[in-house]
Amino acid sequence: MKLEGKVAYITGGTKGIGYGIAESLLEQGMKVAISGRSQESADAAVKGLDHPDHVLGLVSDVSQLKDEQKAVAAILDKWGQLDVVMANAGVGHFAPVDELGDDKWHQMINTNLNGVYHTLKASVDALKKSEGYYMTLASLAGTNFFAQGAGYNATKFGVVGFTQAAMLDLRPYNIKVTTIMPGSVASHFNNNEPSDKDAWKIQPEDIGKLVIDLLTMHPRTLPSKIEVRPTRPDLK
Repeated sequence: MKLEGKVAYITGGTKGIGYGIAESLLEQGMKVAISGRSQESADAAVKGLDHPDHVLGLVSDVSQLKDEQKAVAAILDKWGQLDVVMANAGVGHFAPVDELGDDKWHQMINTNLNGVYHTLKASVDALKKSEGYYMTLASLAGTNFFAQGAGYNATKFGVVGFTQAAMLDLRPYNIKVTTIMPGSVASHFNNNEPSDKDAWKIQPEDIGKLVIDLLTMHPRTLPSKIEVRPTRPDLK
């Protein structure tokens, strides 16, 4: 895929990994729509990205299909095409399963798992037209289970399975599908405030570089599931 002039949509793109991916795509001359839960966060991210003609800030709750449909419609109305979709929005709550609140369980299911379905459902027709690329941001928690992670593990195992099955369904349309499964990332996830203490972690721009590599890979080759982890976690 030649990236200049292509259009991408990143859910949860107002900070963290999504924001880092947006920066990387903009550097390649792409047009990027990012979504967040509030107009204030979307506007602040657009200002920070500093490419006013190439960035669109949207409000969308990925747990609601109608929100994602409106977001995709706004992108097509502005730029007329959609080539890359990154389902990145996610939340995490961690507690022993007998203590995990029902509200937190359903928030994770609705955002992390239902959200990736809603994002694809809303964008798949546009991706068929562009023969584009759909990616999900899963986690190593989608293959490695751990104590106090029952809800989060359930959603990320689900994202991995969903994405791999969607890959099989969509490749006859020349749509490429990949799930990216990072370990520890220096982001705002789980109320973290990135700082020098996170220097050992994967950085958002590292995931952005990975996305660029996937988009520019020869079309005959599809890395459909990618695990990525810090090189030296012992340095934390």
